[in-house]
Amino acid sequence: MATEGNFTDYAKIYVKSGKGGAGSAHLRREKYVPKGGPDGGDGGRGGHVIVRGNKNYWTLFHLKFQKHFKAPAGEPGKSNRRSGKAGKDIIIEVPLGTVIKDAETGEIIGEVTEHGQEVIVARGGKGGLGNWHFKSATRQTPRYAQPGLPGEEGWKILELKVLADVGLVGFPNAGKSTLLSKLTAAKPKIADYPFTTLKPNLGIVPYREFKSFVMADIPGIIEGAAEGKGIGHRFLRHIERNAVLLFTIPADSNDIKKEYGILLKELEKYNPELLHKKRILAVTKSDLLDEELKEEITQELPENIPFVFVSSFTGEGLENLKDKLWKALNEKEV
Repeated sequence: MATEGNFTDYAKIYVKSGKGGAGSAHLRREKYVPKGGPDGGDGGRGGHVIVRGNKNYWTLFHLKFQKHFKAPAGEPGKSNRRSGKAGKDIIIEVPLGTVIKDAETGEIIGEVTEHGQEVIVARGGKGGLGNWHFKSATRQTPRYAQPGLPGEEGWKILELKVLADVGLVGFPNAGKSTLLSKLTAAKPKIADYPFTTLKPNLGIVPYREFKSFVMADIPGIIEGAAEGKGIGHRFLRHIERNAVLLFTIPADSNDIKKEYGILLKELEKYNPELLHKKRILAVTKSDLLDEELKEEITQELPENIPFVFVSSFTGEGLENLKDKLWKALNEKEV
C-alpha cells in the first residue's frame, strides 16, 4: 500500500456478500384446516457490500488495517407467506475520486465522485422462493422451496484519484511545493532535492470575493514516467482529473521549451486525453532574473500557452497567476 504519513491512495480489500435465505416449505396447519395448503414465504436476500462516497475522507488510510468485509446472509422464509429479512448491507466509506476495480480482471466496477454515491461491489445472493409459489391445480401441496443463491466474493482494488481543479506538473525540484505553500494554506514537506513530494498535497487557493479553488502538487514527473519509471504511474493517475494543468519550470533551467516538451510528451504517452486540458506555464524562481533576462526568455518560451514569471520567495507574479488560473477554470469551452 502506497503511503506517506497517513496518505493512502491504494487499497486492496476482500469482499464477500451474504447468501440468500432459503424459501420456506411450510404447510398451513390450523385447528380446523387439517389439509392447509402451502404458505412458506421467500428467503431474504443476502447483504450487499457497498462502497459509498464520503466528502469527509481524504485518503484510504482507514482501509490499511481492515481488509476483509463480509455481509451476513438473508433470513429464511417463514410461515404464513412471510419473507425472511434481508441480510444487513456492509458499507465501506471512501473519499471522492475513488475508482473501484476487480483485482483479477482489472475491470473498472465503478467510480465514486459524489458524496453519498453508492457502488455495490458484491451483490447479496437472491432469496429462495417459498413453496406457495409452486402451487398449481395438479400440485396442491408442494413440499419443496428454493434454496437461496450464494453471494459474491473476491479481491477488489480501490485507487484514489485526487479531485483538484489545478494540477501542478513539473520535474522534481521545479519549486512546485514552495509555490503551493505560498498560494494556499497547505504545508507540504519542502526540501531542495528531487522527489521531496511523495504524495499529492492538496491546498485551497483563496481568490477574490471569498471564491476559491483546489490545487494539487503531485509527485514530480521524470522522463519515462509513462513507462512506469520511478513513481511515474502513481503521479500520472492523479492528474487525470485536474481541469487545468499548471506547468512549473524554474527560470534557471537550461532550456525551458525543451523541458516543457518532455513533460508534454510524457502526458501524451500516458493518456492523449490530457493534452485537451487547459495549460498555463509558470516560470518559477524568477527573482533570479532581471528585466533583460525575462525579455530574452520570453522569446524562447513555447508558443500557444499563457505564461507568468513567478517567485515564491518575493511573491512576484502570484496574483497574476491566480487571475490566469481562475479565468482558465471558469472560461466556457468554445
